[in-house]
Amino acid sequence: MKIAAIIAEYNPFHNGHKHHIEETRRLTGASHVLVVMSGNFTQRGDLAIIPKHIRAEAALRNGADLVIELPAAFALSSAEQFASGAVTLLNAVCGEIPDTVLSFGSESGDIDLLSESAGAVQYALTTDEFYAAMKRGKTYPAALQYAVEKYYTDDIVEVLTTPNNTLAVEYLKALSESGSSIKPFTITRSESSHDEHRSDYKDIVSASQLRKMLLDGNDVSMLTPMNFDESDRGNGVDLADISRLETAILAKMRGLSEKDIKKSPNVNGGLENRIFKAARAARNLSELYFLSKTKRYTLARIRRAVLCCFLGITESDVKLNPQYVRILGMNDRGKEILAHSEKCPFPIDTSLSALMNKSDECKRQAVLEDRCTNVYSLAFENRLICGKEFTEKPILF
Repeated sequence: MKIAAIIAEYNPFHNGHKHHIEETRRLTGASHVLVVMSGNFTQRGDLAIIPKHIRAEAALRNGADLVIELPAAFALSSAEQFASGAVTLLNAVCGEIPDTVLSFGSESGDIDLLSESAGAVQYALTTDEFYAAMKRGKTYPAALQYAVEKYYTDDIVEVLTTPNNTLAVEYLKALSESGSSIKPFTITRSESSHDEHRSDYKDIVSASQLRKMLLDGNDVSMLTPMNFDESDRGNGVDLADISRLETAILAKMRGLSEKDIKKSPNVNGGLENRIFKAARAARNLSELYFLSKTKRYTLARIRRAVLCCFLGITESDVKLNPQYVRILGMNDRGKEILAHSEKCPFPIDTSLSALMNKSDECKRQAVLEDRCTNVYSLAFENRLICGKEFTEKPILF
């Protein structure tokens, strides 16, 4: 057995994701593919446009064998915490299985260069230049790049200027810092880049462009293996849109103090004060983000902070680390992966109700997931019922 692991959001699943799975199998010789997938929330600080079980089904129909969930607290966190949470789950499930690889896309396609860049980042974060740049009001990515430029060659600096390379570096850091035996493997990303919108596309576009096309009602049948029917999009489920939660989010934010806001992950350096003031002046989400943003804080960081405040996700939830392995779907090969995971330090199950009874920490994480999904269920044109976490069946093939 050779396992290839993939960390993904699949928001939504498209032809590029299918290509990644297929190329991962072909180039690594993997017999089994395990995916750690974000649940109903994403790292850009937004809702997943399609519910997690439907996205898990799409992955299983197109090459994955086992899909497990990255909990909301980590999906809605910084790239570093996102990667760390996902790698923690991978180490738990298959870290003891020989020859396991973590496959990810990158603009570089050079694993040695990416590994060197990961080391450069680890060093740069300890330098006076990094801290000085942060004090001058630079964003975290800008301060990091400034420090790297002081000590490393142009090829290393160039790696950190593109989004997939940057996330790849975080995966490599997480593997290194956890002492993982999982080996990194990268596939060059040559089609649409992250968040790129192109008019000259063929059969692959970025997930960002695909989401916009879906929300605009465009035909996307050539861009994704998922079945989006004009009258029944998302296999019977409408598309989630954060704008449907706008009034609720603004109402919640207006009732929070600076101290409340500061409890959210990665809210520091006075960001809580900006969000507090913005929440009292903003009349819509766009204004809230715009009034909170400065050169020091990226828009994605602002969106994550606001959504975490709204959902009640705190820094302590992220520090808790994943406490269980929640299976969203699997086939027979996925069951074989689980059969070789007898040393997993976490409870493994398809049932959230079963997992929440394993420990106090599991219960805390499960209760948070349930609360987040109950809110997510209100973001559809045809609102979903409460309690989906305990009624939704796993996808089994």
